[in-house]
Amino acid sequence: MILQRTFYQQDILTVSRSLLGKLLVHETAEGTTSGRIVEVEAYAGPEDRAAHSYGGRRTPRNDVMFGEKGHAYVYLIYGMYYCVNFTAGSTLGKPEAVLIRALEPLEGKELMAKRRKQPSGTLKNLTNGPGRLCMAMGITKAENKLDVTSAPFYLKDAEPVAESEVVESKRVGVDYAGDWKDKPWRFCIKNNPYVSKP
Repeated sequence: MILQRTFYQQDILTVSRSLLGKLLVHETAEGTTSGRIVEVEAYAGPEDRAAHSYGGRRTPRNDVMFGEKGHAYVYLIYGMYYCVNFTAGSTLGKPEAVLIRALEPLEGKELMAKRRKQPSGTLKNLTNGPGRLCMAMGITKAENKLDVTSAPFYLKDAEPVAESEVVESKRVGVDYAGDWKDKPWRFCIKNNPYVSKP
């Protein structure tokens, strides 16, 4: 079943934790790819010094975060890699989102490898990182602002991940964020080989 709007309208940390184990699906003309979410990071809006919307900053790039929950926020980093987030949170108009950092490949593995220019059958390093998973899943700026509660780009429900299997740690690459860099808002599945960083 596709996750509905109410899922994304919960507290940002609840959504982030609950996304572990859910399935990200992208239907394209090339074929369908999907992966199990194994690593995410929460970004809590204007007060979060690590968030793109810190201080209430609104730009053409992050505008989607200020709207309805359950939309894709896709942006470019280093001028070459896309990252995908999903808008979420319990307060309408508060610009919060969850970054998807890693997936366990499920459907369309051959297509993923082709997109990543890796040998057929290769799974190592295919989707373990936000840029890599976007490349493998065919996620580009074209998916920015899409409503993810319906096809062709959406998340499906799946068996919840047990609390004992969830690891909480600091977010990656946010050393500029003062005390906020130490928030344990990165969630991943314990010992999963597809997590981007140990």
